[in-house]
Amino acid sequence: MFRLIFFLALFSSTTVFAQKGASVSFEKWLSLKSVSAPLISPDGRTIVYSINTTDWANNSYDAELWMSRDGEAPVQLTRTAKGSSFAARFTPDNRFVSFLADRGDKTQLYIISVYGGEALPVTKEEDGVNSYEWNPAGNQIALIKTEPDSKKDKTLKDRYGAYEVEGSAYKHRHLWLLNFNYDSIVLAGQLPCYDSKKDSTKKDSTAKTDCIALPVSKKLTDGNFTVTNFAWSPDGKQILFNKQINPLILSGITADIMLLTVATKKTDALVSHPTGDYIARWSPDGKSFIYQSSVNDSISDYYKNNRLFIYDIPAKTSREIATDIDEQRYVVDWNNHGLFLAALEKTKQRLYTVDVKTGKTKMVDLPYDLTMNISFSKNTDKIVLTARNYAELSDVYTGSFTGSFKLPLKKITNSTAQIANWNTPVNEIIQWKSKDGSSIEGILVKPANYNPQKKYPLLIVIHGGPTGIDIPDPTATYVYPIMQWVEKGALVLRVNYRGSAGYGEKFRSLNVRNLGVGDMWDVVSGVDYLNSRGMIDTSKMGAMGWSQGGYISAFLTTNTHIFKAISVGAGISNWVTYYVNTDITPFTREYLQNTPWNDMEIYLKTSPMTNINQASTPTLIQHGEFDKRVPIPNAYELYRGLQDRKVPSRLIVYKGFGHGINKPKERLAAIWHNWQWFNKYVFGEKEENIPVE
Repeated sequence: MFRLIFFLALFSSTTVFAQKGASVSFEKWLSLKSVSAPLISPDGRTIVYSINTTDWANNSYDAELWMSRDGEAPVQLTRTAKGSSFAARFTPDNRFVSFLADRGDKTQLYIISVYGGEALPVTKEEDGVNSYEWNPAGNQIALIKTEPDSKKDKTLKDRYGAYEVEGSAYKHRHLWLLNFNYDSIVLAGQLPCYDSKKDSTKKDSTAKTDCIALPVSKKLTDGNFTVTNFAWSPDGKQILFNKQINPLILSGITADIMLLTVATKKTDALVSHPTGDYIARWSPDGKSFIYQSSVNDSISDYYKNNRLFIYDIPAKTSREIATDIDEQRYVVDWNNHGLFLAALEKTKQRLYTVDVKTGKTKMVDLPYDLTMNISFSKNTDKIVLTARNYAELSDVYTGSFTGSFKLPLKKITNSTAQIANWNTPVNEIIQWKSKDGSSIEGILVKPANYNPQKKYPLLIVIHGGPTGIDIPDPTATYVYPIMQWVEKGALVLRVNYRGSAGYGEKFRSLNVRNLGVGDMWDVVSGVDYLNSRGMIDTSKMGAMGWSQGGYISAFLTTNTHIFKAISVGAGISNWVTYYVNTDITPFTREYLQNTPWNDMEIYLKTSPMTNINQASTPTLIQHGEFDKRVPIPNAYELYRGLQDRKVPSRLIVYKGFGHGINKPKERLAAIWHNWQWFNKYVFGEKEENIPVE
């Protein structure tokens, strides 16, 4: 009852505007709470997880830590005003939870007792803390920090103002070491600390030896490179870390794996392939570790399976594992119970164990469609995880693992109670053949009172990626009000087009040199399939998507005439324009297998703008002002082409945003803009005004 009251409290105090034809308002939908990042203490007694909420007053999303101890009802552990508390860790002695938060003095490290109380600051770093990990003994903390502005940087800015040279606007990040003693944390600041000998020798002044301040970190790595990730060895004597030339997104391909001996600061290079090598986990005995690498493939790693290797430190050799899983594989943990991986299997998320001798995997049988984050207690058989079935929201579960999970697991949260009285739609996984014979799956979202004798309007919602995936979800969201449109009387098809994750490497490669074209086949063939079953009214159809989904929507705008309306969210309109502006230029070269200067034909074949003179579908364009992933010239190019053709079109720029709309008020606006556009052109309604009262 406690959890149910907690989840419903948000909605009991106010009444919000309900959209025409929908019983759940956009505000209520965007205010759903979610759980994530479960963690269990080494002694198995305490569970910590995040509850993510919508903060309308500060126009932000907030994540705070909640705790359940000894199986008791969860209580809120942290409260960071105008910000989130994140990156929770347990101290090895089980006494405290540490976390990062910006409480007015940049992002710093805090600790709070597992019995509650006030959080205490552990750091007061001038430029804040990026990430951290405790050593196994609990008396030291390794930090990653960003280097401050140098004296030269400040002088240049003072004299010449703000400018940057492309590819050189960054600050390196390095490893630092902080000694931890709880008593010094508690006593810090109780006596003044003087900076000069003169002040400290004044009559009646506090002696400098009496000063107690927060510990000061000491640098572990130094040089013209960046540290991006690290992990303590089980004995606490060494640290594995990733070293790359700079922190820019394209420099990940230069990442190497280094081994640092903490006592001497001696650093050795262990893995250094021509492409990026990324550490994942130490083995429990500290003699090996698992890492990910594309080895020497820098021309197809965007869409091919990632590769996992175990490195034997004494032998200095690597061997590949988990090749029997035809999908992207993610390392969950390597502990005394075994090595665990996660991977998609079509629209399901599975957990696997790995035989570290043979490299073969075995699926763990769990009663959930989607098994997500999992945490193992270091010293007991207790575990905690987040999971859900298709018709539910994600929840936190706990139980035991002794070679297998002891079922049933205990449910700690009850997120689905939030939608208990909602008229949620029905999700059905369907499959059809595309133009070239490829099997395509999609999620067909239908009203709860679906009538097979009726033909429904159809809206297509296309995910990004392309290596994203759509999964059955009772409240699927972003800026497309799927649930409300279904309740209004439409069907929604979410297409897992070629290139989507979950269906294997060959499927992910099907749109190489065929972007847009093959994707269009998959969407249109899905429409044809539903029409062949007599389910849809083909005179009332629309399509929409964001990022890669926005690109496919733009391609549909200029290459088809079957839709009454289309919405292009942060979409590519011209691959040449995209290639010279994006922050991930290799993406284009990999999927199109060339540069525009060497193969303009493939860039024209796959660009929506090539056939702009064929466009006739009313098109809404939505884009973030400072988008670096799909820069905004793509939006202006499509808009100008449509305007010149006198095609009904509207460009909406969301001020201050990048590739995603990550604040609730602007997301609400974007949802309204889509609601208005499709209601007008697909449902034939008078344009509904955005409420201002």
